[in-house]
Amino acid sequence: MRIFSRTSPHNVALKTSVAALALALSLAGCSSGTTTNASTTTQSTTTTEAASEATATDNTATDTESDTTDATAVVAADATAITEDSHYDADDLTWDPAEEVGVTLADGATSAGSDGVTVDGDTITITSAGSYRLSGNLTNGQVVVAAGEEDVVRIILDGVEITSSTGSPFVVTSANEALVYLDNGSTNILTDAESYEDTGTDAPNAALYSMADLTIAGAGALTVNGNTNNGIVSKDGLVLAAGDVTVEAVDDGIEGKDYIALLGGAYAVTAGGDGVKATNEDEDGRGWFTVYGGELVVSSGDDGVKAATTLTVNAGTVKVTDSVEGAEAQHITVNGGAVYVTSSDDGVNASGGSSGTTSGGGGMGGGSMAAGDYTVSVTGGTLTIDSEGDGLDSNGDASITGGTVVVNGPTGQGNGALDVNGELTVDGGTVAAAGSAGMAVAPGSSSTQSGVQLTFASTVPAGTAIQIASADGTVVGSFVASKDMASLVFSSAAITEGETYTVYTGGTTAATEGITEGTLDGAEELGTVTAGEYTTSEGPGGR
Repeated sequence: MRIFSRTSPHNVALKTSVAALALALSLAGCSSGTTTNASTTTQSTTTTEAASEATATDNTATDTESDTTDATAVVAADATAITEDSHYDADDLTWDPAEEVGVTLADGATSAGSDGVTVDGDTITITSAGSYRLSGNLTNGQVVVAAGEEDVVRIILDGVEITSSTGSPFVVTSANEALVYLDNGSTNILTDAESYEDTGTDAPNAALYSMADLTIAGAGALTVNGNTNNGIVSKDGLVLAAGDVTVEAVDDGIEGKDYIALLGGAYAVTAGGDGVKATNEDEDGRGWFTVYGGELVVSSGDDGVKAATTLTVNAGTVKVTDSVEGAEAQHITVNGGAVYVTSSDDGVNASGGSSGTTSGGGGMGGGSMAAGDYTVSVTGGTLTIDSEGDGLDSNGDASITGGTVVVNGPTGQGNGALDVNGELTVDGGTVAAAGSAGMAVAPGSSSTQSGVQLTFASTVPAGTAIQIASADGTVVGSFVASKDMASLVFSSAAITEGETYTVYTGGTTAATEGITEGTLDGAEELGTVTAGEYTTSEGPGGR
């Protein structure tokens, strides 16, 4: 490798040998392996169409011109899979307005026009299937759904504010499915007590609590205040089909036991504990969390988004703005959409679940820990990580076959931008993983797409452009880190195995951070690297 004597304006210099972790690009593990020329690599990208919402005419009880109203229809490429894997059925979001039961909430004066609704003081109980339109306020009351096990109960919130001083203001104790529909243009608020009188094992522990399958839909707004414990909890399945929903909770924000499916809408969660999670780790095919569309923004005091088994993003946007661990599950997959994670510990962490182990392959960057039944897979979309702990962390294997992955990893030496106990394979997409040099992990020997590994003799300040150019001066990679970095792994289809590339700092770039396009105007030359020559530094292991 050729080293240039000059340094950049930031006093960035390269070490002088591969053995000393110099500016290098090598293949898998701690040594070179059999490779495939990157120019022949086929990039495989799977993108699921974002879920979209269609809202028909206003659903009022006095509407006599329309026999039925299609409240919220989910249109997605994998709509069949949604229906098969969850309780969701678009037909449940269509009903006859003429059959709605009106319930007007008022302190000490609630009125209802059906035998399916009982009023006991300020406790309103719905006992049979049907569509119930609620409006009005209760300053210290509760709505309870206690229907039959085969009943689908549709609660239309049309300007409702319910507060309880003793527990949860909205509880589903029994039903086949409870559907909370937020009427078009309406604003609704649920606020629980600061302490619950009933704290038994099966007692509610959230401002919106359901023992049955729960669906939230509609084009209105809902604010949920969990003052004691959680915001929204379903002890069965949970489908978030639509709505403008804000959740603030002392502990967990949104919890679904068997699964969570986010189809559309905008959900903003602020939680002292975990942000959004699916919890069932005991039953096969349960404990999953899939984002089919919509927008989810989470600020949490613990994990941001979490699943006991699988966490999948097919479309839409997931933003974890604050967390300890950003995204955690046994298996994590990004097929499309956009995922942004900020964490004080690991950013994306495949851990938990099964503890079975397999022998580690190339890229044993996780140190002495054996590879278990954990995976991170990126096939499309964008994944952007800002972590103080490990960036992309798998206690098993990890694979990137498409999309864009950007990691602004730790500045401390005890963690790495990439930490994979098994093998990290890169067969497509574009990857930029920046961080410390103390635990550098690179793609494994079975990767079919090449790349470069750069390790700097001194820290490169945040905001510095790193540009990689081919022998003819064509820029094949530009990256601007949002944090200080000591190492960078960059892989894309534009980099050819075995070719020599020149590395620069500075120049001009189209964006001020992330993977971008750039030119060498005013850039400072650092040195050269050979594509496909990686070195790996083992660390203390992942978790």
